Amino acid sequence: MFYEKLDQGRVRCFLCPHNCRFGIGGRGICGVRQNREGTLYSLNYGEISSIGMDPIEKKPLYRFHPGSSILSIGSIGCNLKCPFCQNHTIARVKPEEVHTYPAESRQIVDKALSLKQQGNIGIAYTYNEPAIWYEYVYDTAKLARENGLLNVIVTNGFIGSEPLDKLLPLTDAMNIDLKAYRADLYEDFLKGGLKEVKTSIKQAASSCHVEVTTLIIPGFNDAVSEMEEMAEWLASLSPELPLHLSRYFPRYELTDREPTPYETLQTLKQVAQRHLKYVYLGNV
Repeated sequence: MFYEKLDQGRVRCFLCPHNCRFGIGGRGICGVRQNREGTLYSLNYGEISSIGMDPIEKKPLYRFHPGSSILSIGSIGCNLKCPFCQNHTIARVKPEEVHTYPAESRQIVDKALSLKQQGNIGIAYTYNEPAIWYEYVYDTAKLARENGLLNVIVTNGFIGSEPLDKLLPLTDAMNIDLKAYRADLYEDFLKGGLKEVKTSIKQAASSCHVEVTTLIIPGFNDAVSEMEEMAEWLASLSPELPLHLSRYFPRYELTDREPTPYETLQTLKQVAQRHLKYVYLGNV
């Protein structure tokens, strides 16, 4: 879905704002969409790397069916290059580098239905970036909706407006990462775009329940002025839009700094609360 054929067997993918163009045999930045003889294929369709029952609060969603559980599934790959990736063992790998097992949408939906007596409310697409697992997420979410299950998307928000618009009618809640509030940080360190993520948040917030998460990293996105601007913008969408501030721990390629001081989180929470009604601290 969401690509066009170009000359000489090349394709252009417009699932996400990277709009990758590549020739036969090539892959997009995400590593899971490949040009095979001029046709774009999803390499992770139906490939499961992680599955488990989680509290809904772990997504994190604090104001969406609190106290319930949700069947959570993930695959492999991501379209950002965060050096502090918390799930890099599945997000920053290629399909051939990690063990997965195949599961049809019907199997996942049946599993979710069998867990309803244990408090399961639906399916969460999470762990890696679900936007680049798009076709499988869409097919599974459609079947889940037909069977009375809720769909939750946990995403970095770097997705094209058209694909997001097609997915939103099947989506009940989203948690979207807003990783920083400076365009240069998104472009230089994350290989993404702040403008596009803000567009996704605004688009989703008009269609389903949305909560936003920011991982606070010392020396990266912990400036008071940046939090002030971020919270003010979120409040312009709705002052009741929940914001989660998470604590950073050294991980992956970014291990040259200490975990986020608790005092920093408390300060930034106070700043955000000037504009937002619901501000939460996680991983403290």
